[in-house]
Amino acid sequence: MSVFRNFIKVNGRCRRKFLINMGLKGLTGIMRFRKRSRKGMVFPAFQFISITNDCNLGCQGCWVETKGTKIYMKPERIESIIKAGNKQGSYFFGILGGEPLMHKQLPEIFVKYPGSYFQLFTNGTLFTKDLAISLKKAGNVTPLFSLEGDEDVADIRRGGNNIYKRTLGAVRTATEEGLITGVAISVCKSNIDMALSDSFVKMLHDLGVIYLWYYIYRPSGSKPCYELALNLDDITRLRSFLVEGRTRLPMVLIDSYWHSDGQPFCPAADGLSHHINPSGDIEPCPVIQLAAENIEKGEIENIYESSDFLKDFRKQIKGRTQGCILMEDPAWIKSFSEKHKAKNSSMRETYLNDLETAPKIVSHGSAPVMPEKSLLYRLAKKTAFFGMGSYG
Repeated sequence: MSVFRNFIKVNGRCRRKFLINMGLKGLTGIMRFRKRSRKGMVFPAFQFISITNDCNLGCQGCWVETKGTKIYMKPERIESIIKAGNKQGSYFFGILGGEPLMHKQLPEIFVKYPGSYFQLFTNGTLFTKDLAISLKKAGNVTPLFSLEGDEDVADIRRGGNNIYKRTLGAVRTATEEGLITGVAISVCKSNIDMALSDSFVKMLHDLGVIYLWYYIYRPSGSKPCYELALNLDDITRLRSFLVEGRTRLPMVLIDSYWHSDGQPFCPAADGLSHHINPSGDIEPCPVIQLAAENIEKGEIENIYESSDFLKDFRKQIKGRTQGCILMEDPAWIKSFSEKHKAKNSSMRETYLNDLETAPKIVSHGSAPVMPEKSLLYRLAKKTAFFGMGSYG
């Protein structure tokens, strides 16, 4: 079985858009980002946009508050972010929620920006054949389906019914239409045995999935479920599986945590990616729900460059950890926000107090250093940021 077998089967337009918009433009975008960084400029390589806080499920550990006002980002605001990114040579955008497919105008935006590339993070329960056909026509979207466990675990993790089969059905629909299809799993105590099994990877490969994205479970939101968090042995096991699996399994295995030499890093601290929530607040990353700026206040590129909050965040984090500050020292985040008078952008009144009382847990920064063994992955991680870095 070959990593490239499923890629060859992909719809020609989707394959071409991926190679040009994601591949060629992504590489030049990284080069422009590195050039900006050397000059001390802040504009990220990739932007992640949560276009709504509305969702049809209620997952354990989800940072999105869905109980209050439902917010849908206006199409013109989404387009302003895309245009600003394109102006800086950034053509990749992660589209998040809530559940982004609750936003009915989203497919029109994909069509309107054929020169950009979009990764659609979805639970798959609203993914239809008609949508798959429209994404195939656009060619510039890769759906990333979140698969959080088997038939028993998935319903508990996601707060729904028959979620495992419904998500797998969406995966089949996407691959049958020839889309560049990915699956994501947020590895936690209840699904780690499934996630780190050869049979799981091969099952997805047989369905036509191109890539499998591994996240580390980050307890957050109104239902953090700290008991699901991985310990150091679990994270070490995950890292070892990725390094070894990339040399022998028929799937592109992606993480957002380690460089090619095995050193851990934080994408937000490196300035590679930042997050814009449904209200337009610019946050360091989706799980750190604090903001000192909003995109309504002016040109996005000017806001990024003038943000003392983001600049100081990058500086302070690099001096504290190579892992995840939310996991390792959540109370520090509160003190940092007070220093910069950043607002609570979570829509949960208890958020700052929750940070202060949350337990410290290990993150990927504590794992033993394991350099990549696969030449292909080493090259990909050195020449581009291979694992664009949303968080699960």
